[in-house]
Amino acid sequence: MPPDATSPTPTADQRLSWAQTLRVYLEPASLRMFALGFSAGLPLLLVLGTLSFRLREAGIDRTTIGYLSWVGLAYGFKWCWAPLVDRLPIPLLTRALGRRRSWLLLSQLAIVAGLVGMALVDPRAGLDAVVWCALVVAFASATQDIALDAFRIESADTQRQGALAATYQTGYRLAMIWAGAGVLWLAARAEVAGGGYQQAAWSTAYLVMAASMSVGVLTVLMSREPARMELPPARNVQEWLQTALVEPFADFLRRYGKHAVLVLALIGVYRISDVVMGIMANPFYVDMGYTKDQVAAVSKVYGVIMTLLGAFVGGALSMRLGVMRVLMLGAVLSAGSNLLFAWLAGHTASLPALVMVISADNLSAGVASAAFIAFLSGLTNVSYSATQYALFSSMMLLAPKWVAGYSGAFVDSFGYTPFFIGTALLGVPVLLLIWLATRWLPVPPTTAPAASAGSPARPGSPA
Repeated sequence: MPPDATSPTPTADQRLSWAQTLRVYLEPASLRMFALGFSAGLPLLLVLGTLSFRLREAGIDRTTIGYLSWVGLAYGFKWCWAPLVDRLPIPLLTRALGRRRSWLLLSQLAIVAGLVGMALVDPRAGLDAVVWCALVVAFASATQDIALDAFRIESADTQRQGALAATYQTGYRLAMIWAGAGVLWLAARAEVAGGGYQQAAWSTAYLVMAASMSVGVLTVLMSREPARMELPPARNVQEWLQTALVEPFADFLRRYGKHAVLVLALIGVYRISDVVMGIMANPFYVDMGYTKDQVAAVSKVYGVIMTLLGAFVGGALSMRLGVMRVLMLGAVLSAGSNLLFAWLAGHTASLPALVMVISADNLSAGVASAAFIAFLSGLTNVSYSATQYALFSSMMLLAPKWVAGYSGAFVDSFGYTPFFIGTALLGVPVLLLIWLATRWLPVPPTTAPAASAGSPARPGSPA
């Protein structure tokens, strides 16, 4: 079998020059994905990572924080309502904006509402209201992801998916830094003398985050609806259900056959070491004695540089060398960076050490995520892009988020160092699955035509 499945190594005639590769990043579709990636990345940490820092500072125990991370399982079940986002029009809004943009705008407005609610609720008075607001944000964010993934896949041909993945990932990671480091910096600036948890400071920070969603809202309003394959209208409810709910999954099984299990297994565990470790990262910083300003400064400066570098390197290498090689590299780097956290846990708080560890972690995450997004995009049939991509990205999060819910209890029982080593070991099966995928998966065409026989070609990128 060829060395790279799902994204074969380009031949000399098919490879873009380095100048052509770099120019792809300045195309309108790439720039739009940068802004929309920011909108997609903003809510995630605000209901998971940053929220865990806030709750730990408010005195909530680590075991409870770990269980509260199950709010993120909304991302793991988004395939359940993805067929509705893929096919169901929103009254008035879809007629005005188109199907993809209408769902994007509706979900973004719901995210804003949920973040405002989280800003106004004090977790010390009870966690019920915090959980409900976080669920609104998570559900709306997952819905935004469904529509946005379809929007991205339909915005360019197969060869440019690596570049779109890189610009999307860059915007996504910048938003995560803003929602992680930025919100800590804002909360620290809003504090008054006296120390300890200050609800007013966190309210200010979360309200700014809600306002930051305007980046995505404005981009949606100024973008055009991508070209998409129009399917014939259903003649009855049974036919609609067959087309919207059954056919996307049946199409995937037809195209990959017995290899579908391997594909889903790889998707399900590829990011497990990162996701499980990430839940306890912010409580770890608090317990180590790092201040909000220190964590914010390190993440904002060194994290941004290394994330940008990792995302662009991952996207460029995916276009030139093939996705699977870069996927393997990203898996190795991601697991290895967790061992650096284990090393950090065995030392007293050191700012230079924190810089090194966060820089390495962001670099590896950028490379791995850019390649992984391109890999997932290459698996989809454009006729069912929202539903199929939602299935893949849900599988990516379902098992990791479930395991991550026990991370706080594990740390309480065994400590941080065994926890970080354990998360690194979780990445070992990933390497085996990638190796098997390169040998066993069928190889589709290199250029934009169909993902399989009978599948429609991806439309070109609109201007």
